[in-house]
Amino acid sequence: MRAVVLALVAAGGLAGCVPAYGPVAGAGYEAAPVPVAMPAPLAPRQAAANFLRVVSRVEPMTEDICRQRTRGVNCDFRIVIDDRPGQGPNAFQTLDEGGRPILGFTLALIADARNEDEIAFVLGHEASHHILGHIPQTQQTAMAGAMMAGILAQATGADAVAVETAQRMGATVGARRYSRAFELEADALGAEIALYAGYDPVLGTGFFDRLPDPGDRFLGSHPPNAQRKAQVAAVVAGLRGY
Repeated sequence: MRAVVLALVAAGGLAGCVPAYGPVAGAGYEAAPVPVAMPAPLAPRQAAANFLRVVSRVEPMTEDICRQRTRGVNCDFRIVIDDRPGQGPNAFQTLDEGGRPILGFTLALIADARNEDEIAFVLGHEASHHILGHIPQTQQTAMAGAMMAGILAQATGADAVAVETAQRMGATVGARRYSRAFELEADALGAEIALYAGYDPVLGTGFFDRLPDPGDRFLGSHPPNAQRKAQVAAVVAGLRGY
C-alpha cells in the first residue's frame, strides 16, 4: 500500500475551500463567525504521510470495535487505494469474494484531505457500514422492493417487459429507502471510531464543506451535509460528556 500512496508525490492536490469558524460564543451571547484564512490543500508528500499515519492508528480501532459489537462477522479490514486516473475524491466499502471487508480510497480523496482528522473520520465512516451490516440490509430491501413492484405490476395486467422495468425501479427505491438512515448511522459510529483513535471527528467533517450538498432531493442516497455535521457534533458532545 505504501508504494501506491507515495504516488501522491507526483500528483497535484485538489483545489477546494473549507469555511473556518470564529471563537466559541461566551455566556449570554452568540459570536458571529469571523472570516479567517482558509486552509490550502496539502503538499502531496504530506497528504500521503497523513494517510499512512491515520491507517496505522484507525484500522486497529475499527477492528476492535467490529469484534466487540458483532458476532460471526469478518473484522479483518483490508484498506486499498484506487489509483486509476481520473477518479474523483471518493471512498467506499465493499466485500471481496471471500467476504473480507474492503475499504477503498481514491488518490484524489487522499490528496484533498486538509488534515488527518478528515481521513480518520472517512475511514471510520466506511468501516461502520460493514460493522452495522449495511450491505446485506441494502440487498434485502432492494429485493423486497423489486418483489413488491413486480407483484403490483402483474396485478395491473402489465406485460413481461413492464414487470421487469417495475422490478428494477422497485429495487432502486428499496435500496435508497434506507440509504440516508444508513449514512447517518455510519457517520455516528464513524465519529466514535475516529474519536477513540485520538482524532477530532468534528474537524473531520470539514470534507462536507467541500462536497456538493445533496439537500432533500427525492430518492437522494445521502442526507444534507448540515444534517450529517450536526449528527457528528451531537455524537462527539455525548461521548465527551457535554
